[in-house]
Amino acid sequence: MNVKRHMTQYRIEKDLLGEREVPADALYGIHTVRGMENFPLSRRTVNPALIHAFGAVKLACARTNHELGWWDNAKAAAIEAACLEMMEGQLDAHIVVDALQGGAGTSTNMNVNEVLANRSLELLGKSPGDYDSVSPLADINLHQSTNDTYPTALKVAAINKLRDLEREVVALLEEFQNKEKAFAHIVKVGRTQLQDAVLITLGREMSAYAEAFGRDRWRIYKCEERLRVLNLGGTAVGTGLAAPRQFIFRVTEQLRSITGQGLARAENLIEATQNNDVFVEVSGILKACASNLLKVSGDLRLLSSGPDAGIGEIRLPPRQAGSSIMPGKVNPVIPEAVSQAAMAVMAHDQSITFAVSLGNLELNAFLPLIADSLLGSLDLLTNACSILRRLCVAGLEAEEGRCRRNVDGATATLTALIDTIGYQVAQDIAAEATATGKGVRATVLDRGLLTADDFDELVSAESVTRLGSPIRKEKKLS
Repeated sequence: MNVKRHMTQYRIEKDLLGEREVPADALYGIHTVRGMENFPLSRRTVNPALIHAFGAVKLACARTNHELGWWDNAKAAAIEAACLEMMEGQLDAHIVVDALQGGAGTSTNMNVNEVLANRSLELLGKSPGDYDSVSPLADINLHQSTNDTYPTALKVAAINKLRDLEREVVALLEEFQNKEKAFAHIVKVGRTQLQDAVLITLGREMSAYAEAFGRDRWRIYKCEERLRVLNLGGTAVGTGLAAPRQFIFRVTEQLRSITGQGLARAENLIEATQNNDVFVEVSGILKACASNLLKVSGDLRLLSSGPDAGIGEIRLPPRQAGSSIMPGKVNPVIPEAVSQAAMAVMAHDQSITFAVSLGNLELNAFLPLIADSLLGSLDLLTNACSILRRLCVAGLEAEEGRCRRNVDGATATLTALIDTIGYQVAQDIAAEATATGKGVRATVLDRGLLTADDFDELVSAESVTRLGSPIRKEKKLS
């Protein structure tokens, strides 16, 4: 009974260390089985973007090898078709090794090689495991190493995700620009160190957020330049061992054509294989974006706080009930979620920095952590920008009445009056308004220092956002 089950449900594959049972219809093979046994770490599979990029890298290698005459047309067509399926996400379910693994990504590369080989066999009408016809190593990995294909796939994947992130950052800054225009007329109290400071407009606050994300957009755009230089063709340590010169010269051109990315072969393939500081640089740019998201999310929470007993100058879209015990409570869950994504990106940056720094000699063994952290950061930031825009900023509303009451009552308003009533008088007004609780506007009007129209003019949106103050007309000395 057991023998029959074994024969019908499993195939036997061999490697350097011996034999293993592999499910008969599995597209992966023995190297993947060992990877699953050895690395039950994160319990997460490889980021799909890395899988798709691996499909592109393997397709470039396959087309180059076919051009150089290594396979007949039928075999080449099957391999290329399998690579295209991987690029398009059709084979994701078969890449089953853990995202974190030893071996500098060898388990991922071998999982990819085995899946592409067995899928090619299926397309040729053959059974999985018939490696005499299409081999994971002799064919799919021909003229390659994990050490050049893995970092190349990571760079291709990161560039694709950077473009996605850039689009979301642009959409977010444009949404803040929309709010800048909508709130341009609303004067409010500006705060420094969480204390009342001087008057600004709510529109100007929104414009500052838009400007910050505008810088992020530019930095993210420039990141792509850092990732375009590849060590593909360098094989194990960058010497191109076991790869023909024509393969080395052509393969990056093939990948550039397949991906539409401005990729280039590194002039020093050994250096490009050894060092991965480019990923630290890119991660630092992502951390800058995360810091802006964290800061802006914190501001939105503060400005909407209360709403009845807090600042309450803006109203965030209510997304869900906020408490199982406090009726009517609605929490700022979108800024809170975005804040956590931003903090996770900062943690990923630290992981990337450590991993890159701990590379040794001709290779970095910790590329899987670098890949998981970098692509994870890109996913988090892209999704965070999207939900902040769609579920929060787009529906953000101003509490104009609260803003106006704060302006009329706050001593911070007096700074806007100093050029007219003088510093000492303004200081006296501040003391009186605080002592009586009447507020600044009422105190100024009661004293007859200004008319209501004059007061309103001095605290208008145009006045408080004017760059600098008008030239004061000093009394001539007699």
